[in-house]
Amino acid sequence: MLEVRKVYTAIEETRMEGGKQLDAPIKMITTMLVMKNPWVERGFVEDLMPEINEYAPEIGEILVDELFKHIDSADDVEAFGKAAVVGVDGEMEHASAFIHTLKFGNKFRDAVGGKSILPFTNKRGGAGTPVLIPMVHKNEDSKRSHFLTFEAMIPDAPRANEIVVAISVSTAGRPFPRTGDRHQDMVEMGLV
Repeated sequence: MLEVRKVYTAIEETRMEGGKQLDAPIKMITTMLVMKNPWVERGFVEDLMPEINEYAPEIGEILVDELFKHIDSADDVEAFGKAAVVGVDGEMEHASAFIHTLKFGNKFRDAVGGKSILPFTNKRGGAGTPVLIPMVHKNEDSKRSHFLTFEAMIPDAPRANEIVVAISVSTAGRPFPRTGDRHQDMVEMGLV
Protein backbone atom coordinates (compact mmCIF):
# COMPACT_ATOMS: atom_id res chain seq x y z
CA MET A 1 0.00 0.00 0.00
CA LEU A 2 1.30 3.45 -0.95
CA GLU A 3 2.13 5.39 2.22
CA VAL A 4 1.85 9.14 1.56
CA ARG A 5 2.91 11.36 4.46
CA LYS A 6 2.11 14.67 2.79
CA VAL A 7 1.41 16.51 -0.43
CA TYR A 8 3.00 19.91 -0.82
CA THR A 9 2.42 22.66 -3.41
CA ALA A 10 4.57 25.69 -4.17
CA ILE A 11 3.48 28.50 -6.49
CA GLU A 12 5.52 31.37 -7.89
CA GLU A 13 3.90 34.22 -9.80
CA THR A 14 6.18 36.56 -11.73
CA ARG A 15 4.68 39.98 -12.48
CA MET A 16 7.80 41.98 -13.39
CA GLU A 17 11.19 41.07 -14.88
CA GLY A 18 14.17 43.34 -15.45
CA GLY A 19 12.11 46.29 -14.24
CA LYS A 20 9.52 45.73 -16.97
CA GLN A 21 5.91 44.84 -16.13
CA LEU A 22 4.53 41.67 -17.77
CA ASP A 23 1.23 41.90 -19.66
CA ALA A 24 0.06 38.83 -17.73
CA PRO A 25 1.71 37.16 -14.72
CA ILE A 26 3.60 33.92 -15.32
CA LYS A 27 2.79 31.20 -12.83
CA MET A 28 5.04 28.25 -12.03
CA ILE A 29 3.60 25.49 -9.85
CA THR A 30 5.09 22.36 -8.37
CA THR A 31 3.21 19.67 -6.54
CA MET A 32 5.22 17.22 -4.48
CA LEU A 33 4.30 13.97 -2.80
CA VAL A 34 6.24 12.61 0.19
CA MET A 35 6.02 8.85 0.43
CA LYS A 36 7.62 6.04 2.37
CA ASN A 37 10.29 4.33 0.30
CA PRO A 38 8.90 0.80 -0.18
CA TRP A 39 12.35 -0.75 -0.66
CA VAL A 40 14.60 0.95 1.88
CA GLU A 41 14.07 -1.46 4.78
CA ARG A 42 14.42 -4.59 2.62
CA GLY A 43 18.09 -4.37 1.65
CA PHE A 44 18.98 -4.66 -2.03
CA VAL A 45 15.83 -5.51 -4.01
CA GLU A 46 16.51 -6.97 -7.44
CA ASP A 47 13.04 -6.48 -8.96
CA LEU A 48 11.51 -3.04 -8.38
CA MET A 49 8.72 -3.54 -10.92
CA PRO A 50 5.95 -4.82 -8.61
CA GLU A 51 6.00 -1.57 -6.59
CA ILE A 52 6.53 0.58 -9.69
CA ASN A 53 3.52 -1.00 -11.40
CA GLU A 54 1.38 -0.69 -8.28
CA TYR A 55 2.30 2.81 -7.08
CA ALA A 56 3.42 4.87 -10.10
CA PRO A 57 -0.08 5.39 -11.56
CA GLU A 58 -1.46 6.37 -8.16
CA ILE A 59 1.41 8.81 -7.55
CA GLY A 60 0.71 10.40 -10.94
CA GLU A 61 -3.00 10.71 -10.21
CA ILE A 62 -2.45 12.29 -6.80
CA LEU A 63 0.01 14.85 -8.17
CA VAL A 64 -2.11 15.71 -11.21
CA ASP A 65 -5.24 16.10 -9.06
CA GLU A 66 -3.34 18.48 -6.77
CA LEU A 67 -1.96 20.43 -9.74
CA PHE A 68 -5.44 20.98 -11.15
CA LYS A 69 -6.51 22.63 -7.92
CA HIS A 70 -4.22 25.48 -8.98
CA ILE A 71 -4.80 25.70 -12.75
CA ASP A 72 -8.07 25.80 -14.64
CA SER A 73 -7.26 23.60 -17.61
CA ALA A 74 -4.53 21.92 -19.65
CA ASP A 75 -4.57 25.02 -21.87
CA ASP A 76 -2.99 26.96 -18.97
CA VAL A 77 0.15 24.79 -19.16
CA GLU A 78 2.96 25.64 -21.59
CA ALA A 79 5.95 23.95 -19.93
CA PHE A 80 6.39 20.90 -17.72
CA GLY A 81 8.89 18.68 -15.91
CA LYS A 82 9.37 16.13 -13.12
CA ALA A 83 11.81 15.23 -10.34
CA ALA A 84 12.42 12.88 -7.44
CA VAL A 85 14.60 12.98 -4.35
CA VAL A 86 15.28 9.81 -2.37
CA GLY A 87 16.19 10.00 1.30
CA VAL A 88 19.74 9.15 2.36
CA ASP A 89 18.96 5.51 3.21
CA GLY A 90 17.62 4.86 -0.30
CA GLU A 91 19.27 4.15 -3.64
CA MET A 92 19.39 6.51 -6.61
CA GLU A 93 17.41 3.85 -8.47
CA HIS A 94 14.60 4.37 -5.96
CA ALA A 95 14.44 8.07 -6.90
CA SER A 96 14.30 7.14 -10.57
CA ALA A 97 11.85 4.27 -10.22
CA PHE A 98 8.56 6.14 -10.01
CA ILE A 99 9.29 9.01 -12.41
CA HIS A 100 10.92 7.02 -15.23
CA THR A 101 7.92 4.96 -16.21
CA LEU A 102 5.12 5.80 -18.61
CA LYS A 103 2.73 4.59 -15.91
CA PHE A 104 3.60 7.82 -14.06
CA GLY A 105 4.70 10.15 -16.86
CA ASN A 106 1.71 9.60 -19.11
CA LYS A 107 -0.71 10.48 -16.29
CA PHE A 108 0.93 13.91 -16.21
CA ARG A 109 1.63 14.31 -19.93
CA ASP A 110 -1.92 13.33 -20.94
CA ALA A 111 -3.53 15.53 -18.29
CA VAL A 112 -1.80 18.66 -19.60
CA GLY A 113 -1.98 17.72 -23.30
CA GLY A 114 1.78 17.40 -23.73
CA LYS A 115 3.81 15.52 -26.32
CA SER A 116 7.41 16.33 -25.30
CA ILE A 117 9.58 14.04 -23.24
CA LEU A 118 9.40 15.18 -19.63
CA PRO A 119 12.75 16.57 -18.48
CA PHE A 120 13.80 15.38 -15.04
CA THR A 121 16.18 15.35 -12.15
CA ASN A 122 16.66 12.59 -9.61
CA LYS A 123 18.99 12.73 -6.65
CA ARG A 124 19.59 11.70 -3.05
CA GLY A 125 19.32 14.11 -0.12
CA GLY A 126 18.12 14.77 3.38
CA ALA A 127 15.25 16.78 4.77
CA GLY A 128 15.06 20.21 3.18
CA THR A 129 16.96 19.19 0.04
CA PRO A 130 16.04 21.58 -2.79
CA VAL A 131 14.02 19.85 -5.49
CA LEU A 132 15.06 21.22 -8.89
CA ILE A 133 12.52 20.56 -11.61
CA PRO A 134 13.66 21.37 -15.17
CA MET A 135 10.94 22.18 -17.68
CA VAL A 136 10.53 22.38 -21.45
CA HIS A 137 7.64 23.40 -23.69
CA LYS A 138 5.06 20.65 -23.46
CA ASN A 139 4.92 20.20 -27.26
CA GLU A 140 8.09 21.82 -28.66
CA ASP A 141 11.00 20.63 -26.53
CA SER A 142 13.61 22.70 -28.41
CA LYS A 143 11.83 26.01 -27.76
CA ARG A 144 14.45 27.80 -25.62
CA SER A 145 11.99 30.34 -24.22
CA HIS A 146 10.53 27.48 -22.18
CA PHE A 147 13.79 26.06 -20.81
CA LEU A 148 12.95 26.71 -17.17
CA THR A 149 13.84 25.38 -13.74
CA PHE A 150 11.62 25.64 -10.70
CA GLU A 151 13.08 25.07 -7.25
CA ALA A 152 11.17 24.22 -4.10
CA MET A 153 11.81 22.35 -0.89
CA ILE A 154 9.96 20.76 1.97
CA PRO A 155 11.67 21.48 5.31
CA ASP A 156 11.07 17.99 6.74
CA ALA A 157 11.36 15.85 3.60
CA PRO A 158 12.63 13.54 2.45
CA ARG A 159 13.33 11.72 5.68
CA ALA A 160 15.95 8.97 5.37
CA ASN A 161 13.31 6.36 4.47
CA GLU A 162 11.23 8.52 2.10
CA ILE A 163 11.00 9.63 -1.51
CA VAL A 164 9.77 13.02 -2.74
CA VAL A 165 8.17 12.88 -6.19
CA ALA A 166 7.41 16.18 -7.94
CA ILE A 167 5.79 17.58 -11.07
CA SER A 168 5.99 21.19 -12.22
CA VAL A 169 4.32 23.38 -14.82
CA SER A 170 4.62 26.92 -16.08
CA THR A 171 1.89 28.99 -17.71
CA ALA A 172 4.43 30.56 -20.08
CA GLY A 173 8.08 30.64 -20.97
CA ARG A 174 10.62 33.02 -19.48
CA PRO A 175 9.60 36.66 -19.33
CA PHE A 176 10.75 38.55 -22.42
CA PRO A 177 12.83 35.74 -24.02
CA ARG A 178 15.54 37.05 -26.34
CA THR A 179 17.94 34.14 -26.93
CA GLY A 180 16.49 32.69 -30.14
CA ASP A 181 15.95 28.99 -30.59
CA ARG A 182 17.84 25.89 -31.67
CA HIS A 183 16.43 25.86 -35.20
CA GLN A 184 17.40 29.51 -35.71
CA ASP A 185 20.97 28.70 -34.59
CA MET A 186 21.14 25.75 -37.00
CA VAL A 187 20.11 27.95 -39.92
CA GLU A 188 22.62 30.67 -38.96
CA MET A 189 25.41 28.08 -38.59
CA GLY A 190 24.57 26.44 -41.95
CA LEU A 191 23.68 23.12 -40.36
CA VAL A 192 20.35 22.77 -42.22
